[in-house]
Amino acid sequence: MEVGTRRNRGKQGFCSSSSSSSSSLTTLLLLAFFLLLDGSSALNYTHHKQASTLRLARIRRHLDRINKRPVKTIQSPDGDIIDCVHRRKQPALDHPLLKSHKIQREPTLTPAARGGREMRNVTAAADGGGGGARQTWHRNGEEYCPMGTVPIRRSSVEDVLRAKSLYHYGKKRSKRIPLAKFSQPADVVSGSGHEHAIAYTGSSQEVYGAKATINVWEPSIEVVNEFSLSQIWILSGSFDGTDLNSIEAGWQVSPELYGDSRPRLFTYWTSDAYQATGCYNLLCAGFVQTNNRIAIGAAISPVSSVSGSQYDITILVWKDPKLGNWWMSFGDNTLVGYWPAELFTHLADHATMVEWGGEVVNSRSNGEHTSTQMGSGEFADAGFGRASYFRNLELVDADNSLSSVESVSTLAENTNCYNIRASSNGDWGTYFYYGGPGKNPQCR
Repeated sequence: MEVGTRRNRGKQGFCSSSSSSSSSLTTLLLLAFFLLLDGSSALNYTHHKQASTLRLARIRRHLDRINKRPVKTIQSPDGDIIDCVHRRKQPALDHPLLKSHKIQREPTLTPAARGGREMRNVTAAADGGGGGARQTWHRNGEEYCPMGTVPIRRSSVEDVLRAKSLYHYGKKRSKRIPLAKFSQPADVVSGSGHEHAIAYTGSSQEVYGAKATINVWEPSIEVVNEFSLSQIWILSGSFDGTDLNSIEAGWQVSPELYGDSRPRLFTYWTSDAYQATGCYNLLCAGFVQTNNRIAIGAAISPVSSVSGSQYDITILVWKDPKLGNWWMSFGDNTLVGYWPAELFTHLADHATMVEWGGEVVNSRSNGEHTSTQMGSGEFADAGFGRASYFRNLELVDADNSLSSVESVSTLAENTNCYNIRASSNGDWGTYFYYGGPGKNPQCR
């Protein structure tokens, strides 16, 4: 999927015969053999404990609930199976709070640039995938789901078996740390095993949406149950309680969740601080998809390369000023779907904080800091063409106006492992570089 904008280097930065064939085949076979012997050379995506007959039965019952009967099935070249499910049969409507929910086909209003026109409205029926964007499952843009259906990445028994348990499948095992505690030592702050490099707004304003453009990378993951993501968080409620509401969207590499190391478009939500509500993508009832050409959880390609071309995606999330649902657009203003207002408590009104940035899981599987990379795996100081970035940070206010963020605060729990540097200019507005390699001589 060619995503968003392809950018060239150097524009931004803080410093601105038969026997021969046989021989070749033998070499390749030997190489493959030694790679198999060396367990550290690649992640084992299929390794898991032997499942009992009872557990397998429970898993299959769960999959029967979330894998809805498709109108059409598409086999993606990357191994994914995409089911085209009738819009009114999608998992979202299984939620108890959405039993009588009427699907909103498009937002009543879209954000307008301050002093300018309303953002161009692209409905679910229009051409999905901004700027000619494609996902791998599209098969070179020749195949999409039929009108009136939505594409859903099918979950498998193997997917569930990689998770800690059936209950944890599709959920973040995360506890957000209060911003007030970010000044504490990194080992205290990072006790949950999650580390961040983020920019954020103040916690006392009323916010009705946020936007950013993020370049996409394929960071290395050390162990299967770790991940690396880059996302927007839209938040309301208390960080140190059980009432935190969060809407999240971005790209993620998660071998445990997806069974590979490809970056994928993802969403997440919770209304109780990640305890019982919410999930990734469409793995539980909640997020209502309206687009028939964008599959949440599907791979993004091509990706950015160090000192090479940069590929980015644009994500906007905002609250419909009339109906209160939180809409998401992707790429060139392509509507993907929405989180119904009924799912939330605090976010049923407005958000009080927005965060943009990266997050990794540091499981310390070998007793040392993980080598899982954040972003490109380069520190922020590497600048354009090497470090990962968020640019053109914007907020939506109570008047449904979209305006550039004037300033942000930043934090990284352990700058020897991952860091962040923010700045601003005329082209990129407020922006930042972030990321890092994880384990290195200064990060243990």
